[in-house]
Amino acid sequence: MFTLIGKHEKDPRANRDGYVEAMLEMMAENDKLIHIDCDLMGCINTGKLLKAFPKQTFNAGIAEQNAMGVAAGMAATGLQVFMHSFGCFASRRAFDQAFLAAGYSQLPVHVIGSDPGVTAAFNGATHMPFEDCALYMTVPDAIVIDACDFVQVKSLTKQLAGQPGLSYMRLIRKGFTTVYADGSEFEIGKGVTLRDGTDVTLIASGILVDEALKAEEQLRAQGVSARVLDLHTWKPLDDDLVLKAAAETGCIVTAENHQVSCGLGSAVTNLLAEKHPVPVERIGIQDQFGQVGPQEFLMEQYHLTAADIVDAAKRAMARKA
Repeated sequence: MFTLIGKHEKDPRANRDGYVEAMLEMMAENDKLIHIDCDLMGCINTGKLLKAFPKQTFNAGIAEQNAMGVAAGMAATGLQVFMHSFGCFASRRAFDQAFLAAGYSQLPVHVIGSDPGVTAAFNGATHMPFEDCALYMTVPDAIVIDACDFVQVKSLTKQLAGQPGLSYMRLIRKGFTTVYADGSEFEIGKGVTLRDGTDVTLIASGILVDEALKAEEQLRAQGVSARVLDLHTWKPLDDDLVLKAAAETGCIVTAENHQVSCGLGSAVTNLLAEKHPVPVERIGIQDQFGQVGPQEFLMEQYHLTAADIVDAAKRAMARKA
């Protein structure tokens, strides 16, 4: 169950601490739970884990490929392992090790990739992963998650600890907008309906969830009834929820902080093309590299704003008509 706040207010907490709080609570109850970091404990605040549970927390240094191999090796001994680095390194740099050592071997390695997409901001193009989820979505049976706020990160981190195979979860480090009230719980593979509507469905994840809620308000003021879904889990996708929305609203807009050709938008369109074709407009990165700048500037540059979602909704409805 969840409680939607949706007031578009910045949370005073750091989003990374949703992960840290979950890990502190679980490590206290489970001495087989391990965290491995790649010299980024100061960035993600996992120094708290090292202080509280030094025998369960490891710094692998700036060596992501080795860290992934170590994570898989520890998992092979019966441990449940979380491994963190910036999203670009946790995906592109260490992917071969993730695919073979963890994925192919069916080991419980849960990869956390921080600073996804435009949230990398001033770290720039080299550190701005628009394709991180795409890589992990190619691994058979892997779980891929794009969480939106502190509460959702905390809830899904706890669920990942019980999963038997490879997973990848994106994590905003600091500033973010609160979407859900404390105590809200989420289920891996099950999206949630935030607003009901009949004219168009807006499907979003991560930082685009709040933008979709803003877009719904703008559309409602113009007489358009928009449904809003938070599909935090890209794989496995909540097929039933997507197909129900397509059947009842007749058109879809997807919104993601990721390349549209290989992420949430592509997962949704692949499903709909096979099971229930309807017009789809995809908001996201359109085959582009990243750049340096404030997050708000980058969201405008890459057309990731509520206004862009509103325009896409109107295009989708026109195609439906």
